[in-house]
Amino acid sequence: MARQRKKAKQTGAPPWMTTYSDLMSLLLTFFILLFSMSVVSEERFREVAESLRMALIGSSSDAILDNEGNALEDYEFEEVSEFEDIEPEDLGVEESILMEDTISEEVHELYQTVTNYLEIKGIESDITLSRDQEGVYIDIQEAILFDSGSATLKPIGRETIGSLAGLFELFDNELIVEGYTDDIPMSSRRFPSNWELSVERAVSVLRYLSESHSVKATRLSARGYGEHRPVVLNDSRENRAQNRRVNIVIVHEHRKEGTNGSEE
Repeated sequence: MARQRKKAKQTGAPPWMTTYSDLMSLLLTFFILLFSMSVVSEERFREVAESLRMALIGSSSDAILDNEGNALEDYEFEEVSEFEDIEPEDLGVEESILMEDTISEEVHELYQTVTNYLEIKGIESDITLSRDQEGVYIDIQEAILFDSGSATLKPIGRETIGSLAGLFELFDNELIVEGYTDDIPMSSRRFPSNWELSVERAVSVLRYLSESHSVKATRLSARGYGEHRPVVLNDSRENRAQNRRVNIVIVHEHRKEGTNGSEE
């Protein structure tokens, strides 16, 4: 009698593996699709990161991302930890350089024009100049313009303001006259507080420019800040003298246009 052959054992994966592999392939395809929809273009990400870094630091010399493009978060935390202990007053020259970078070319040119004019007139030693995005500031100390507690221009004050009138004829920018005092309280019938004193001093300069030197009144305005915006602490006689001053601000035209919302 012939022996019954044994069935050969099946080799390879069991049938259920086919269904399982199909399922895994579909899941993998699904997740790849989701990932491709959520991934930000690396090139676009680098552009945004570079723009942010330049806005915060003002330089394009250091890369925000590493070669894999994954270090933005780490870079930000490193910058914070590196500078977190620095006080604003410790920034020094770096802060001035950053401020210089924000000032327009027109303001720089205006500043140079004023500097040259003061040197020609020989009054540069009586005046301090500064500039920012708003324009150029001509700072004149109280001792040149007024007696203590007075808003009447002294002869030397009228001479100084008269010399500046020629400068203002070189352009038609708006002029803002600002009055400041120290923190010593003022109380008199004419000036109940430093507010009134600072405002009237600014108006005295404004009226002298308009009435004696024909500077157009439409260009002029006056402000008084009292003792509330000192340039230095009022902790000594010398510092208080620095805070008693009048500024004439030559307003940057583009700044004025942006504020008013229309060009003049």
